[in-house]
Amino acid sequence: MAENETLECITEHERILQEIESTDTACVGPTLRSIYDDQPNAHKRFMEKLDARIRNHDREIEKMCNFHHQGFVDAITELLKVRTDAEKLMGQVTDTNRRLQEAGKEVIQTEEVICCRIQQRNMATTVEKLQLCLPGTTPDSVLKDGVGYRFCQIMAENLPRLREEIKEISMSDLKDFLESIRKHSDKVGETAMRQAQQHKTFNSAVAKQASMGNYTKPVYSLNGRTHTHNGLMMDNSGDEDEADEEILTAQDLVDFSPVYRCLHIYTVLGDRETFENYYRKQRKKQARLVLQPQANMHETVEGYRRYFNQIVGFFVVEDHILHATQGLVTRAFTDELWNMALSKIIAVLRTHSSYCNDPDLVLELKNLIVIFADTLQGYGFPVNRLFDLLFEVRDQYNETLLKKWALVFREIFEMDNYSPIPVETEEEYKLVVSRFPFHDAEIEKQDFPKKLPMSQSVPQIYTQVKEFIYASLKFSESLHRSSTEIDDMLRKSTNLLLTRTLSSCLQNLIRKPHIGLTELVQIIINTTHLEQACRYLEEFITNITNVSPETVHTTRLYGLSTFKDARHAAEGEIYTKLNQKIDEFIQLADYEWGMVESDGRASGYLMDLINFLRSTFQVFTHLPGKVAQTACMSACKHLSTSLMQMLLDTELKQISMGAIQQFNLDVIQCELFASSEPVPGFQGDTLQLAFIDLRQLLDLFMVWDWSTYLADYGQPTSKYLRVNPATALALLEKMKDTSKKNNIFSQFRKNDRDKQKLIETVVRQLRSLVNGMSS
Repeated sequence: MAENETLECITEHERILQEIESTDTACVGPTLRSIYDDQPNAHKRFMEKLDARIRNHDREIEKMCNFHHQGFVDAITELLKVRTDAEKLMGQVTDTNRRLQEAGKEVIQTEEVICCRIQQRNMATTVEKLQLCLPGTTPDSVLKDGVGYRFCQIMAENLPRLREEIKEISMSDLKDFLESIRKHSDKVGETAMRQAQQHKTFNSAVAKQASMGNYTKPVYSLNGRTHTHNGLMMDNSGDEDEADEEILTAQDLVDFSPVYRCLHIYTVLGDRETFENYYRKQRKKQARLVLQPQANMHETVEGYRRYFNQIVGFFVVEDHILHATQGLVTRAFTDELWNMALSKIIAVLRTHSSYCNDPDLVLELKNLIVIFADTLQGYGFPVNRLFDLLFEVRDQYNETLLKKWALVFREIFEMDNYSPIPVETEEEYKLVVSRFPFHDAEIEKQDFPKKLPMSQSVPQIYTQVKEFIYASLKFSESLHRSSTEIDDMLRKSTNLLLTRTLSSCLQNLIRKPHIGLTELVQIIINTTHLEQACRYLEEFITNITNVSPETVHTTRLYGLSTFKDARHAAEGEIYTKLNQKIDEFIQLADYEWGMVESDGRASGYLMDLINFLRSTFQVFTHLPGKVAQTACMSACKHLSTSLMQMLLDTELKQISMGAIQQFNLDVIQCELFASSEPVPGFQGDTLQLAFIDLRQLLDLFMVWDWSTYLADYGQPTSKYLRVNPATALALLEKMKDTSKKNNIFSQFRKNDRDKQKLIETVVRQLRSLVNGMSS
């Protein structure tokens, strides 16, 4: 039974809710009363039902709002797009209304017209009455005519003087105006440039907000409006933060009434041309004074700012005079002044900017020139030559950047330890690769701690090149150039950084005396990684300029050649330093050239030299294979040549067979070193061939195999093919002299006599071969 009552109650509540929702509000009272007249506590259950119905409707409303929310957002976006045009239209409507009200003031003054009509009627009535009185007023009129004649005579005498006094007073006021305008020009120019900058900032913000839509950037107009010539309205409508500031106009900063008054007086007195000529002449003089820069203008940005403010103020005033008066100045006159000023401005800026060595100051100068040009362009003055000048200033800016980064690169190279970068943890590894694009699968597989092949200067150089690109981009902004042109300019300046500045720093580094073989090896490794990173720099430029890779011009980064040249220079320096080190060891050689027998072991200096070469070539394992092989071959050839020169030294007069045997032991150690493959990659006995000339020469003397040498000379299959007759003769002459000196009683021993005869015979035959070669 209770359940039936509950169902009936719920059904009744549903009916009541439907009735409340569908009936007029005036009938709700009786409906609600029926709830309280029903069962006890029914109103509580109704309230719960009502709350549930309300929540249900809230969900319905929320769904509907979500469904229409995007339309609402789109509508707001459309409103924002037309807000600027609406504000512009509102300003034009307000201005039109004001001028219409001013023009109609004389027409709508009905009360004055009525009064005038009454006065005309009264005057006509008075004239009729006076006609009746004329006979009685004739004597009086005669008297008045006499008085009037005297008055006119006095006026005729004094009017010319009064006119001249008025002209002099008005001219004096004009001179005061011209004197004071120089003080106000700076303020006028400062205001105009500030508001032009605010307008530009506002336009940039709007363009940025609408960059995802079809927003078109408006043509530049001064102070948030198309430039009008009805006064100098310099408002701050472009800056929302200063929207409540007082709107400054030229009339607020300069009182032009002396000009208007003097122009009117001279026009009425028929001497307008004199006034116009005087005004134009004085303004030309003032223009020349304004265009004269201070001697130290290039030292601070404030010097340039004051210079630009004065010039802008001068031409803003002239633009106002041009449009506020009728013919006092003409467009031809202002164009003439501007062309004269523009040539002077460009010459001044070209000279003073060349003194700037601070890139930050040059960048600020560029920003000032852009605002200066945009401000005057808003007043109709052509400024293309100023933007052409900016490209010259940009070259100067790049030069200062290159000088600054040359110091940065030198400091990086000086601070580098030229050792592989150690990384202890994953975080350190990620930090390095976040600064430099390094990827190596083998190294990534290694456990920590581990070492990266390049030294610390590589990520630092890469980071600084990106910083240079950012600094170069700052100048390219606001030059009214396309993204493609900016991209091209960035690539050219980066090429200069790589091919001139960085290349020069690398070449100087390589030639420094304290840079040893280990450092040179690391430099070669570093340049290899920097060369591989050039493609990432190209992608970086493309990303920051937002240019499609398909539309990029043919300008590419020349970093590949820069790092290749540096690497080749480092390789050449490695060869040179290796040879120098070999020479240092050779200088320690102390052979006893007259020794009877060898020591039975290689010389100490040579063993030290070989140990040095062995340890050095172990460092070369990280070098590209061909570099290490070339260095090893070069060292072996230089060692072989140096040993040969030691034997053939003209200051060495005598050599014993024992010395030859000792020398042979040293050459054997050199050959053993070459055959031990100190650098992998040589095929067969390629490296041993560096000592082939020495080996064949020593074998010839050790075996004393002259018959074979002389018999096979000139044959491709000769055992001693690499032995030159002149070389053999020079060494044999040294041994002949030794035999004569050390064997005093040789003539008494038959074997020694036979040996001497054999030597003399071989010497004659060798001389014959040498003479035959020379002929």
